[in-house]
Amino acid sequence: MNVLAFDIETVPDIEGGRRLYGVDDLDPSEVAEVMFTKRREKTDSEFLPVHLHCVVTISAALRSGDVFKVWSLGSEDSDEAEIIRRFFDGIARYTPTLVTWNGSGFDLPVLHYRSLIHGIAAPRYWDVGDEDKAFRWNNYLNRFHYRHTDLMDVLAGYQGRCSASLDEVAVLCGLPGKMGMDGSKVWDAYQQGQLGAIRDYCETDALNTYLLYLRWQMIRGNLSPQQWQQECDLARGVLREADRPHLTEFLEAWQ
Repeated sequence: MNVLAFDIETVPDIEGGRRLYGVDDLDPSEVAEVMFTKRREKTDSEFLPVHLHCVVTISAALRSGDVFKVWSLGSEDSDEAEIIRRFFDGIARYTPTLVTWNGSGFDLPVLHYRSLIHGIAAPRYWDVGDEDKAFRWNNYLNRFHYRHTDLMDVLAGYQGRCSASLDEVAVLCGLPGKMGMDGSKVWDAYQQGQLGAIRDYCETDALNTYLLYLRWQMIRGNLSPQQWQQECDLARGVLREADRPHLTEFLEAWQ
């Protein structure tokens, strides 16, 4: 099986804000404040529309063959276009089942707009059966197909009023949930040059998502309790061998 659970972290698209609002003379924090203010004028929230988010991290948990790994795409020096290109290149290579928490409502639409802006081709991802007939019945774009499984959407029965946060559901299932950061703190951390901490946080979100996916596969009957335990043991072993502080912390908090 090829399963790729992933999460993205974003900051305001400062260059986009400059283009849209004619504020070339302002520094990044001031441009961001203009963007937040414009958003508040339309809504009660500063949360920007998806096309004004710039991707700074994509982190993933991949289960492929005998391998399980957790990592962030590219390096801390990689620009947005390289990170997104690596993501879609991975889809072309592995054709994995994509697993997200609210990926249909945020992560993938952000990646759609950003790949459009950067001109990044992703024919495998966008295929709906024109190239591969199997994709007609199970593709990445259809809400009710499992090639992309948005766990939040599926578990809520596709009812928005029934949605729950990744953090709360993870904790209820004995997983660590959010560790050390949340999405609202990413912009401040990014301005302080803490990209490494952002990548670490994003990796733990990808881990929470992947482990919830395993539990969902068990309650669906696709994994027996013994197989589920074996998959969890594999993940624990990989985290232990990685010997990275945030993964060790995650392992210690995992009940």
